[in-house]
Amino acid sequence: MDLDAVRTFVTAADAGRFQDAAADLSVTPQAVSKRIAALERRLGVRLFTRTARGAKLTVDGQAFLPHARDLLRAEARAVGSVRPGRRALRVDVIGRRLAPATLLRDFRLAHPGTELDVVTLFDADAAVEAVRTGTIDASFRAVTMPGRQLPDDIRAVRVFDEPLQLLTGPDHALAAARTVTPAELAGQRIWMPGLVPGTEWAAYYDALAAAFSVTIEVTGPDFGTEPLLDTLAGSRSLATFVGERTHLVWPADHGLRRIAVREPTPVYPHSLVWHRDNRHPALAALRDHLAPEVSPGSSPGPSRGLSSVRGVHPGVTTWVPAWAE
Repeated sequence: MDLDAVRTFVTAADAGRFQDAAADLSVTPQAVSKRIAALERRLGVRLFTRTARGAKLTVDGQAFLPHARDLLRAEARAVGSVRPGRRALRVDVIGRRLAPATLLRDFRLAHPGTELDVVTLFDADAAVEAVRTGTIDASFRAVTMPGRQLPDDIRAVRVFDEPLQLLTGPDHALAAARTVTPAELAGQRIWMPGLVPGTEWAAYYDALAAAFSVTIEVTGPDFGTEPLLDTLAGSRSLATFVGERTHLVWPADHGLRRIAVREPTPVYPHSLVWHRDNRHPALAALRDHLAPEVSPGSSPGPSRGLSSVRGVHPGVTTWVPAWAE
């Protein structure tokens, strides 16, 4: 079986659109379509149904997806069997548009000779298991969410606190604001259909909602980023949260607004996670690259710029969940 086709299938299933999968894989949408078509011929079933909003898995596609992920994990373990130092450093960044991907790009610019293999795993459990088995060398994650502790052989250090922003359309009641406080968001409709129960980011937003009496709606299907932006652009009542370093692009006529949240500023606590026995030299270089600006973790709840030097200006009052590492 063509693993490039399997990887394309998994990427398209996660992205929800062939165009987004093509961007993630750095290929053309036509190449994605051809790979999926070849895989469908190989399996003798249809894997996707094309819709106006993107691509939806068929029943056969849903059945094949977990096995496709297993194939890619087996491939990753084979790659991981190569001696450290003679292979690329494999790092999970959660999503290629998110802050960890930017941190890794900054590291690559500072260490241009370092080979990197960037992957995007779904949740913290998958990432930690991949670190433990050597499938990947490191992951950027929020740790630890309620009820879960890292295994004894896993190390983690908080490396970046990413401020949250409110994203609204031009006709939203808060669109003209330069900043808002969490208290001002009580009663607002914060729509985040991509939140998946059991993930670390869902745990983060559950804690945020409880701390500031903010209502976060997760109703409706998650069609991906672009449909979400389209909906916000035409809505007077819906808004969403995005990370300050999340890379978003939308049509000029959408007129979306990114509004800073202050007093306190909720920050998403990104930690670097690795196995204590991993001796890959590039991993040590990555930890050194991130470590100089890391300060000891602060106490739970609001703090004044103590949680991490990276991402937040000194003196800014920040908030993280009580469970943040």
